[in-house]
Amino acid sequence: MSKLILTHEVSGLGTAGDVVEVKDGYARNYLVPRGLATRWTKGGQKQVDQIQAARKSRAIATIEEARDVRDRLQANPVTIAVRSGDNGRLFGAVTTADIAEAVKAAGGPQLDRRKIEVPTPIKALGEHKVNVRLHEDVQASLEVTVVPGT
Repeated sequence: MSKLILTHEVSGLGTAGDVVEVKDGYARNYLVPRGLATRWTKGGQKQVDQIQAARKSRAIATIEEARDVRDRLQANPVTIAVRSGDNGRLFGAVTTADIAEAVKAAGGPQLDRRKIEVPTPIKALGEHKVNVRLHEDVQASLEVTVVPGT
């Protein structure tokens, strides 16, 4: 078993700054080469503290604030204009960064693109649902309408 410090969020394992123990092969072949984690050392504890402080500064502080943001997101659907072909298919796909930018442009809160979960890639015009993780206990369902643009 290897003891690691996560530098990025890993689904099913933890968030940045967490100290986890994983099997050696998973650490050696996946987490460390992709830059998702570093080996744990005594000096690495300082890095853990820095990552957790940065995460707290970006995170929504209270659960009440997260619920307020959730209510605002669910009440205001977002419209994104993208280039598309004649049959309604997009040239590319709508990314989480596009969604975060559209929410901010519509007067919504600044969202971290990594907190936006798109169940299936958005590659067609129409209405789509995405989930936004605002807090450990609060998720918002956001309506995204994709319309033809220039």
